[in-house]
Amino acid sequence: MTRRSSICVLAAFFASVPAIALAEWQAVEEVRPYSISGKTGAELYESIGARGPEVGGTGRTIAHTTFKLTWTRKYEPQGNACTIVTNRPKLVITYTLPKPSAELPAAVKSSWEGFISGVQAHERVHGETIKDMVKEIEATSIGLTVADDPSCKKIRTELTRRLGEISQRQRQRGRDFDKIELGDGGNIRQLILKLVNGP
Repeated sequence: MTRRSSICVLAAFFASVPAIALAEWQAVEEVRPYSISGKTGAELYESIGARGPEVGGTGRTIAHTTFKLTWTRKYEPQGNACTIVTNRPKLVITYTLPKPSAELPAAVKSSWEGFISGVQAHERVHGETIKDMVKEIEATSIGLTVADDPSCKKIRTELTRRLGEISQRQRQRGRDFDKIELGDGGNIRQLILKLVNGP
């Protein structure tokens, strides 16, 4: 599963599951810079527009968060049913961010640092929603049992259905967050204006 990308029910579920059932894991987070040029805020932003990552055929963007998620799962027949007894995720989150290719003048450097710090914080929110999604998948999957499935085929269909719903919720959270941040008066919009109108 590779996608872009920014709970009370889970708390109750975690409380009811033995600690050993849920694997300890940590997401690997990587930053992939792309080079931009310019000696003013406006020039740097123009370079972002020319070189920023392309997302889903909708044009270029300032920054981008993607992830790769794989699972180690064990399906175990139990009588006439099938249960998921092992479910370990491996999650790699990649943040693609702009980076000036040359040293900036002092005033521009200060302005740039404020801008990129805000952009990084925005992308980290997307990273957190991805981690939340994986935790929800883990909680939904471990111990999942499907009756009348000794060959462990029906359980895969049921798991795929549940994971699709969780994934759609995560993607919608990201879209809703971007809409606020990029809208009039939004945080990213303000960061852009400060950078472009600055030194």
